[in-house]
Amino acid sequence: MANPIEEKSFEFAVMIVKLNKYLNEVKKEYVFAKQLLRSGTSIGANVAEAQYAQSEADFISKNSIALKEAAETHYWLRLLEKSGILLEDEAQPFVAKCIEIKVILNAIVRSSKSKKKQGENSIKKSGSV
Repeated sequence: MANPIEEKSFEFAVMIVKLNKYLNEVKKEYVFAKQLLRSGTSIGANVAEAQYAQSEADFISKNSIALKEAAETHYWLRLLEKSGILLEDEAQPFVAKCIEIKVILNAIVRSSKSKKKQGENSIKKSGSV
């Protein structure tokens, strides 16, 4: 894996799997843990799919879904912290990594949409459409 977002999202998924185990075994929290596991591992799965997208639109779509999953994961992490299930120092490394991933994915989606739009505009100007 040479792609930074692919590496970061995979590493984050591993962190989430370990956190899920901790939440289940130590905190006896099953409902939030399951939600967190689903959204937190889905980020990397969608990023991996995006690397093999069938089109530019598919690439944007997969990364947009990954961004939505990152936002959901951030929500669950905040909820776990604010409800006292996780202490602030337990949650913070996960929150920081999740925010970092959200920033990167947001930049990827924005730049991809911009490039796509520029390409569409150049086609229109050339009279091909």
